[in-house]
Parts: sequence; C-alpha cells; structure tokens
Amino acid sequence: MSILKVENVYKKFGKNEVLKGVGFEMEAGQVLSILGSSGSGKTTLLRCINFLERADKGVISVDGEVIFDASSAGKMSAAQMRKAQLNFGMVFQSFNLFPQYNVLENVTLGPKLLAKEMPNYRADKKKIFAHIEDEAKEILDRVGLSDKLEHYPCELSGGQQQRVSIARALALKPKILFFDEPTSALDPELTGEILKVIKTLAQQNITMVIVTHEIGFAKHVSDRIIFMDNGIIAEEGTPEEVIDNPKHERTKAFLNLVTQKE
Repeated sequence: MSILKVENVYKKFGKNEVLKGVGFEMEAGQVLSILGSSGSGKTTLLRCINFLERADKGVISVDGEVIFDASSAGKMSAAQMRKAQLNFGMVFQSFNLFPQYNVLENVTLGPKLLAKEMPNYRADKKKIFAHIEDEAKEILDRVGLSDKLEHYPCELSGGQQQRVSIARALALKPKILFFDEPTSALDPELTGEILKVIKTLAQQNITMVIVTHEIGFAKHVSDRIIFMDNGIIAEEGTPEEVIDNPKHERTKAFLNLVTQKE
C-alpha cells in the first residue's frame, strides 16, 4: 500500500492554473525528488498536499486513508485539518525559526503544544515535557547540533538554522518529510552541509519528498524523480530514467540548462 497517494490535484490562483491534474504515489521509506523550472508548480504541489494551500480539485490519501477530498473539503473542521497536517513535516526555503526561543525550545515547541491534548497532560506535565526534551536532544544530536541547545537563531549560521528546522519537523514524528528547496538560501559550503543531513535521513528510511535544483544530489539520493512543467508531471521514473535518459523535450532542456550553470 502506498504511504502517499495524490490524485488529480488542481490549483488555480485567479485565472492562473498552477496545477493541472497532478497525481503520483510513493511507498514508505522512499525519497521522491521533484524537479522543474521556477513556476512549474513544484512548491504549490507541496503546499496543497500539506494544506498550506487548499486544492481546488483532487484527493490526497495517507496509508490508504483519504485525508483530503476537495469535493467535501469545506466540511473539514479545524481539528480535522490539524490532524491531517500532522502526517507531514515541512522544511521551508527560509528557516522560519522563532528568534525569541533557543534551539531546544524551537524544536520542542510543537510537541509541547500537542501534548496539551493528551488526557493525562495535567497530572504528568513534567514527565511528558522531560520526555519531549530528551527526544528533541536525540534528534538534535542526529543533525549535529548537540552543542547548540541553548543558542538562539541569531547565533547560528544559515546551515545550522536549517538543521534546526529539520530537527523541528522530525520532532513532530511525521509520516512524510517535505523539503521545499532547503538549500536555496545557502552558499555552496552550507548547501553541502544540509545535503549531507538529508542523505543521512534517507539512509534511515525516512520517507521524504524534496523539491530541489540540486540535480546531482537528486540523482544519488532519490528512489524516484518527478519532473514538472507548466503545472503537470511531464516525466516520472527512476533517477536513471529521468536524469540520464530523459524522454520529454522540456526535461532535456531543463537538465541541459542546469548542467551548463553548474
């Protein structure tokens, strides 16, 4: 059974149709990279799956359960939407950390807010929070930040801030981790730092969808590649099929342009 199934998703902003019937499936533990030029619909697709935007048409299922159907989306309560969103963790282009909180506080904020809904929250608050902090420290160690727990975002490099945002997403224990061009705001040295972290997560069988322009990285870390053009999936397959032997003319043109820039 697919962990994520996206069916016939459409999204329009005004008269501009950004997504035109996009659909794909992926299995647990897979890494799916989405390539395409600016304006092809990559980020909008992620935002629709993660409910940061609401698709005009389409169905989204996780583990065989429909969590969004545009035909009845207006009936979803705020609580239902929040529960559906918890299937996904999101790492944005910009780090979006809370400047008033230190590293550990940034990572534990979400889990602590969710803990308030636990039936034993009032009686076991200290024990629950201690467990959340222990788990956060373990995650921060995995991304190489165990020595930065009390540092504030302004005291960190861009690469370190992005690693905090990855840890924050992991702390909510999502079924699928989304990355929206996670290295676009970083210089080449820090880009390598983040790609190394993502490669490590891939080796740990964490299910990921990555929007990226890093072609070499996508080729070596991905199980499957999607190439988007003008709101549709123009090509899909293994890295060898899409990157080494593309069939669609737009895929070929894009890869040639990116290779020349590199």
